[in-house]
Amino acid sequence: MQQRARIIAEAGVNHNGDLTRALALVDTAARAGADIIKFQSFRADKLATPAAEKASYQQATTGGGQSQLEMLRSLELSESDECEIAAACAAANVGYMSTPFDSDSATHLVRHVGVSAFKVGSGDLTNAPLLLHLARFRLPIILSTGMGTLAEIEQALGVIAFGYFREQAAPPTSRAFSEVLLDRRAWSMLRENVTLLHCTTEYPAAAHSINLRAMASLREAFGLEVGLSDHSVGVHIPVAAVALGAAVIEKHFTLDRNLPGPDHRASLEPDELTAMIASIRDVESAMGDGRKIPAPEELANRSVARRSLVVTKHVRRGERFSVDNLGVKRPGIGVSPMEFWVYLDQVAARDYEVDEAIEP
Repeated sequence: MQQRARIIAEAGVNHNGDLTRALALVDTAARAGADIIKFQSFRADKLATPAAEKASYQQATTGGGQSQLEMLRSLELSESDECEIAAACAAANVGYMSTPFDSDSATHLVRHVGVSAFKVGSGDLTNAPLLLHLARFRLPIILSTGMGTLAEIEQALGVIAFGYFREQAAPPTSRAFSEVLLDRRAWSMLRENVTLLHCTTEYPAAAHSINLRAMASLREAFGLEVGLSDHSVGVHIPVAAVALGAAVIEKHFTLDRNLPGPDHRASLEPDELTAMIASIRDVESAMGDGRKIPAPEELANRSVARRSLVVTKHVRRGERFSVDNLGVKRPGIGVSPMEFWVYLDQVAARDYEVDEAIEP
């Protein structure tokens, strides 16, 4: 049977830098049934230069009056905030995860917050120094692949595989990253530890841009667990992704879509998050094991819905059954209509009244 998809409720920066709101997001994710709530760990000065422009969707949601750097500064959480949020997650029985955008943030997450896995955003698919730093912790990595090609994903996996092999004496080089993928042990380690998320990096992403079948392409190309980081509007696309075998679903959510900030408008509100998770669990239950056999709930309906051979006219003993006096009607408790032609021209062993079922 299909495994249960892990649902990552992506809080991201929808706390707007406010710890109280971040804790409310934790409570919302837990009540909605999410497996994990994910935040973002960064220091704005390490992430962007003053010259970095906002993305078009960020300009649309936050205006053009401040730079990307200034926007990011307003969205930071402190290291102590992260520790408090992780403790709240433990108390609420929901997993804590954060996407580190720099090496120091990653180290803090491991040493002080106690994360058990990393999530890498699509923007860092080609950030080899960060990928190498994360891999050297030998923790599982969920890697978003938005904006990426298969070649770029393979390069990223080479960096991660190189980092997982701590005993590697060779210095990190592009050649070393490629050569490590020739080692079967590297692929075994990647299969055990790395999940690839298909993603369309646009907020919100139009349905025609999603390309859910790319999940199968990722699975075929690399043999790794795959899922979807979804930025579309609504809940139907991640539900469809689960039906296609997604092992992980990541979806942005917010307390209120009308709040100021870059990601609120492309996020689910609490009731929608709850509905998405419930729908995903229903779909997983509906997928079943693939065997085509009657469900136990169907068995009682067979006699009601199916039909039996009956006589449609009075038939006397010794008279032959024919298309003129033999028919099929409910209930299905007698001879199957599949035997219709077997009984044609047979001699009736007794008298039959109209609508009486044929005896075997």
